[in-house]
Amino acid sequence: MTRPVAVLSRADWEPRAHAHERRAAAHADPFVARRHRGAKHPVEDFLFTYYTLKPAQLKRWHPGTGVVLLDAAGRAGEKFYRALTGPELTALGLDAADGAVTVDAAAFRERRGAAVDFARAVLGAHARNPGFLGCFGLHEWAMAYRSEDNELRHEYLELRLGAEGTDAVVESSRIRCTHFDAFRFFQPQAVPLNELRPTRESQRRLEQPGCLHATMDLYKWAYKLVPAIPSELLMDCFELARDVRETDMQAAPYDLSGWGYEPVRIETPEGKAEYVRRQRDFARRAEPLRRRLAEAIDLLDPEHATGGAAA
Repeated sequence: MTRPVAVLSRADWEPRAHAHERRAAAHADPFVARRHRGAKHPVEDFLFTYYTLKPAQLKRWHPGTGVVLLDAAGRAGEKFYRALTGPELTALGLDAADGAVTVDAAAFRERRGAAVDFARAVLGAHARNPGFLGCFGLHEWAMAYRSEDNELRHEYLELRLGAEGTDAVVESSRIRCTHFDAFRFFQPQAVPLNELRPTRESQRRLEQPGCLHATMDLYKWAYKLVPAIPSELLMDCFELARDVRETDMQAAPYDLSGWGYEPVRIETPEGKAEYVRRQRDFARRAEPLRRRLAEAIDLLDPEHATGGAAA
């Protein structure tokens, strides 16, 4: 293994594991309770229904690549963990009785190399490209466009301006969505209205820090790197994504007043200005997380390290 970042005794790592579980449970447990009741929440459920990391997986703590856990022999059988070898123990002044385990970075790279490379490329675009602040969250409106023609049913969400009002906002706006995973949900009639044609492959080039969905996706790149990143970073990305989702839905065409959310009325100059203000704030908060993710990838894959730039 490469030189360890830290060697943690149980007295060091166990409190971190418990603290992480409590932090994650504050979000995961209410979602599980709602699911058991058959209830839904348009903001709080999204990170568990759109993204693929399960609540129990979110609550599981990991130290990240290069950290040695002592008195943790039971974790050696977990996926992408291993016990230290004899030479590694000797180099650290340890022996087999210390129960030393670490993330198996080589096995992770072998099995998840494509995901690591894609994450590095997307994070690199996020770092290089200037933020575009003129989208105003119109991706959500494009997803609801021509709802009557497309027989869209929004389940428990009503359109704040109605079908005709929603269509009018779409038709009178400049739409320039750069994010493939938003664009792919556009209604067919809205697709030609977008100035770009993002694809999964072009995501490597188009991702940019002004995009709310790109910022939310920092959480996706984080959990795709589990257990090779520290869980504290995973939760930082999760909590930023949760805040972004709130704005994403406030700026959407839906009426969320029943959940206590005031709309960001992007169909007005004041609403547009508020949306841009929040975009700038989210981009500011996202940058150190993007950098930490890039540094984690460098530690996992030092041969292709970018110095944390992920360029």
